[in-house]
Amino acid sequence: MSHAIRRASELALDETTVTALRAALKSTADEVVQAIIDEVPPYANALSGRMGATIRKAVRTALGHYLDLASGNATGGDAGDAAYELGRGEVRDGRSMDALLSAYRVGARVAWRCLAAGAVPAGLPAAEVAKFAELTFAYIDELSAASAAGHADELAARGRAHERHLEHLARDLLLTGASQDVLLASAQRAAWQPPVSLTAVLLPAAQARPAYRALDPSTLVLDDLPDATGVLLVPDADRSHLLRQLTDRTAVVGPARPWTRASASYARAVRARSLSSDIRDTEDHLPELVLSADGDAFADLRARALAPLRTLPVATARRLEETLRAWLLHQGRREEAAAALFVHPQTVRYRMSQLRELFPDLASPQRVLELTLAVGLRVS
Repeated sequence: MSHAIRRASELALDETTVTALRAALKSTADEVVQAIIDEVPPYANALSGRMGATIRKAVRTALGHYLDLASGNATGGDAGDAAYELGRGEVRDGRSMDALLSAYRVGARVAWRCLAAGAVPAGLPAAEVAKFAELTFAYIDELSAASAAGHADELAARGRAHERHLEHLARDLLLTGASQDVLLASAQRAAWQPPVSLTAVLLPAAQARPAYRALDPSTLVLDDLPDATGVLLVPDADRSHLLRQLTDRTAVVGPARPWTRASASYARAVRARSLSSDIRDTEDHLPELVLSADGDAFADLRARALAPLRTLPVATARRLEETLRAWLLHQGRREEAAAALFVHPQTVRYRMSQLRELFPDLASPQRVLELTLAVGLRVS
């Protein structure tokens, strides 16, 4: 309250004036509160009952402290602290700083009118009235500044707390096996409305928050995962639109999953990235993801299904495996298989005769299934 204290040092109200003003303190406080109710809509319903009594008391206290200051008998600390806490309380009650500043402006006008009406008849010299006015408005300005600081600090603290709750929720969602009760409680703490589905997007940590700014505001983001990795959990995503938004990002987009199973979307994106740095949409690579799900089982399947090729020279075995793959994937259509291999159809015919000797049961559905799976991925 340094400015108001400086003004107060230039003005010391005599006891007669102070006594007259104190006598009108309650009525002045009541007029201030009524004017705020009438002129500042956010307070129209807030100043009734217990809340109204609390604020009336606060106004009377502030005015009493002001008179102490004007008579040279007080410092500004207590009033400033109270104003700071008032600003914080307005955040908790859901009112904006604009509303509080409007209330201060209305209160200052009404308080000055009432105080001047009491000071002049009490004999305050005309020369001192201007100083009294300056002190009144300096006092209100510093109270409002203290409230603004409290309001801003409370918003910042709540913002940080909310951010921590959202990050905690994102970590809970990435945990495989987290119960629905745990996830619901975490969502409630974060004041986050659960969507129908979440889609995990894996990308470098440095790209996570820039990408997040272009997405749904309810998207959850983490940018401190191991290996400098970030993840976005996008609610109810339009997949094609999401992929377009991430065109310039090094991103892997997992499948949409019910929000309580977001960990499954994340796990698939992680596995896709481990397969190839070129994968962007996991939905375009489901065969590779299925066949690579159990590496040992896939290796055993290949070893058993392709055992006849191990009797041949490596180069020959590789050519025949590629021919078998093309023949199976093109359902025995020789010309299409040849085009895929960049060879003459007669070459495919010759190689297939070799393969039929190596695999006498090549027409068996079970053999076709095993071989299709065995050669479904190109193995270097």
